[in-house]
Amino acid sequence: MKSDLTGFLRSKVGGLPRAFWALWTGTLVNRVGMMVQPFIGVFLTQERGMSYAAAGAVMTVFGVGSLLSQVLAGWLTDRFGRRITLTGGMVATALTMGALGYGTSLTAVVVTMFVLGVAVDVYRPASNALVADLVPPQDRPRAYGLIFWAMNLGFAVAMVAGGWLARAGYGWMFAINAAAALGFGLLVWRAVPETLPARGTAEPRGGGFAVVLTDRLMVAFCLVTLLSTLAYAQVFTTLPLAMTAQGLSTTDYGLVAAVNGVLIVILQPLTGDWLGRRDHAVVLATGLAIIGVGFALTALVSDVLGYAATVVLWTIGEIVTAGIAGAMVAALAPPALRGRYAGLYGLAWSGGSMVAPLLGTRLLELGPWALWPVIGAVDLVAAVGVLALGPALRRRTTRAGVADSAAAAVNAR
Repeated sequence: MKSDLTGFLRSKVGGLPRAFWALWTGTLVNRVGMMVQPFIGVFLTQERGMSYAAAGAVMTVFGVGSLLSQVLAGWLTDRFGRRITLTGGMVATALTMGALGYGTSLTAVVVTMFVLGVAVDVYRPASNALVADLVPPQDRPRAYGLIFWAMNLGFAVAMVAGGWLARAGYGWMFAINAAAALGFGLLVWRAVPETLPARGTAEPRGGGFAVVLTDRLMVAFCLVTLLSTLAYAQVFTTLPLAMTAQGLSTTDYGLVAAVNGVLIVILQPLTGDWLGRRDHAVVLATGLAIIGVGFALTALVSDVLGYAATVVLWTIGEIVTAGIAGAMVAALAPPALRGRYAGLYGLAWSGGSMVAPLLGTRLLELGPWALWPVIGAVDLVAAVGVLALGPALRRRTTRAGVADSAAAAVNAR
């Protein structure tokens, strides 16, 4: 029995390098402290007295900063290194988070939200490139899935604590968020080696984002990602507003959102390795379709139990997709351009996040019946798009996996 359990655990979490686990731990610490962003709409409307439309505009400013940061961070990751880019972004996030907590004027809030948008997501291209550098191709879906798992374990804790802190006062929330970001950056700086390939190796002629933008398959995949993110970002932008508009509290939203994190913590490690061995395009499309149905059904609920039920449904879809997209991007990217490819992928995420509050808050003003069916339909369109790209994605990822296995194995030692 003991040997069976040991073998089971080894199949789920074994065989990954120590540096990966340092990155994983830092991700968990950062996510536990990431309480501000999910509650920022409530903070702006209730604490700073903004209207839904004004809060949506300010959150869009944050999205613009995040949009720019992905291009910047992708270039920094490939030019100066993965480790220094991640650490620098986390230090800047900590400083800016503190400033936002004390900003009271509209100008101060808008400027700080823009700077925070630039800083808070700088770590994403660097983290994605580190996983691709450290982990062999066959283990990447599992590794990206474990990073996703850490984020959601932290998310479950952050939602419950954040909902309570939002009622007790936002000062502690901002301070804890800043401390967690700083801890993430310092841990990576001390425990994760630099994995940037030597200058000029494996880099296509011309290099840079020009090469990435001429990769039509990558660009098409990023457009599909933008659509799926536009839908998913409603969880952090309009879902808390929709719930509070129906008389529910920030604590209710925190508890409902924590259902998402708890389910992922329990179920995702049990399914990630099996799903990672299936056809990636089919798995990703299936997950997006389930998420879309879950969002559409949110229009029919109005109490905590109803919201929790829809969260369960779209969380199942999220578990299906965990780690798949990151592994696909890593396979599409040449080693020397992994930061830029991850940056373009992050750009799609940020673009969806930027448009999400603009679209979501305007649909919410019409009512939940307008918001959630439209958002569900967007996710279904994204699922169809992934299926259409499936054959080309399979050809590229197969070729890249064969060529990349040896280099990744060397970095994993």
